[in-house]
Amino acid sequence: MGKVTGFLEFERQDEQYEEPTARKKHYKEFVLTLTDEAAKLQGARCMDCGIPFCNNGCPVNNIIPDWNDLVYKQNWQEAIAVLHSTNNFPEFTGRICPAPCEAACTLGINAEPVGIKSIEHAIIDKAWANGWVLPQAPAKKTGKKIAVVGSGPAGMAAAQQLARVGHDVTVFEKRDRIGGLLRYGIPDFKMEKSHIDRRVQQMEAEGITFKTSTYIGDADLPKGVGNDAKSKISPKQLMKDFDAVLITGGSEVPRDLPIPGRELEGVHFAMEFLPQQNKVNAGDKVPDQIKATGKHVIVIGGGDTGSDCVGTSNRHGATSVTQFELMPQPPEKENKSLVWPYWPTKLRTSSSHEEGCDRDWSITTKEFRGENGKVKSLVTARVEWKRDEKTGQMKMSEVPGSEKELPADLVFFAMGFTNPVASLLDGFGVEKDARGNAKATTDGPGCYATNVPKVFAAGDTRRGQSLVVWAIREGRQAAREVDAFLMGSSVLPR
Repeated sequence: MGKVTGFLEFERQDEQYEEPTARKKHYKEFVLTLTDEAAKLQGARCMDCGIPFCNNGCPVNNIIPDWNDLVYKQNWQEAIAVLHSTNNFPEFTGRICPAPCEAACTLGINAEPVGIKSIEHAIIDKAWANGWVLPQAPAKKTGKKIAVVGSGPAGMAAAQQLARVGHDVTVFEKRDRIGGLLRYGIPDFKMEKSHIDRRVQQMEAEGITFKTSTYIGDADLPKGVGNDAKSKISPKQLMKDFDAVLITGGSEVPRDLPIPGRELEGVHFAMEFLPQQNKVNAGDKVPDQIKATGKHVIVIGGGDTGSDCVGTSNRHGATSVTQFELMPQPPEKENKSLVWPYWPTKLRTSSSHEEGCDRDWSITTKEFRGENGKVKSLVTARVEWKRDEKTGQMKMSEVPGSEKELPADLVFFAMGFTNPVASLLDGFGVEKDARGNAKATTDGPGCYATNVPKVFAAGDTRRGQSLVVWAIREGRQAAREVDAFLMGSSVLPR
């Protein structure tokens, strides 16, 4: 390492945020990228640890020590080359990845880990600013045609890799813009959509064709799954027109809560709410937009999607925002000797929570109550979790006398996603696993291939809901398998 004793000399320096009162007034990003000097000092903290666990903690296996050292030496152009060798879209991961690499950092055993995510953010922003991110068109074309269904991070990564080795790639997206949940699931204040737009421009220059507002399937979509389609193509037709098909449509079916009052107006899936604001930010007119202005908002579900509902509701000017989680409150700090280098369970407070939110854990919702067809309150109860002595599984029981009624003008379900759209997989004849995901392996001969000849699956469609960085990994790996299927071998990295 360039500064062998850096981890002893320098403290971790986190990226700074705009003040909550100021940032709640707009939908722009509010994270301040590290200065060159601050990034240099963070890079200097990377230890000569012998075994860089951060590499395996990162799903795309970023070569983190190398680009940390390059940033310390202020060799930014070489740093982006190393970063791009494993990650097609570091501007996405540098903003919205929870950084499992940092949880695996060796320095993190007894000190604050290296600020890996902030360094990645700084590298890619400097690369774009200096014009170092350029199209990489293939030297020759193979004549093979590949359809990618879904334009989220898995589909985008796979399409870019396949185009760069000369295949003709067409990406199909049922929404009106490219990006999948990056576009319509992530609020602009966490990631502005200009980052997607300039990648799309780069990919178009590399020969990729994007077809938006195009639904692949025969059956109608279930409630809660967004769709702007103006045209429809059957899976059979797609298989006829292309040499290979890669399904990367995501895990989009939201988990519902079928309790009394579910039908009341004002009870919504999170993905009915969040995409509308992103469309408004993009300049679209959204009739009957769901607005939290002046309302008591309750978010059911304690994960990132719930946090996004909190931040958006605060920007609307909600009277109050409350977030419930069914599971118990996690500890404030992890037991590092027990969990390192794995992702720890601990209390996480997002920037949206800091902007204003009442949070509670071990809460179940029993009923929605309303007036004139509109939700006005909900009934909750506290629950206890105990381990069953026979099975070892945690079991939930309601605490007697703990029922409580709370005002609620808007309720958002942010309880995760159960599976990809079943009709999409059924249209291709793809076999599903026990959770309803496309059944395909990730290792060995024929990995990422489904039971249907020339049809592959990757990303959340295959693994279930997960992180953007896992989607990029699976898209890249699946691209190699598709290339090898078509050409007999592949030069693409795994």
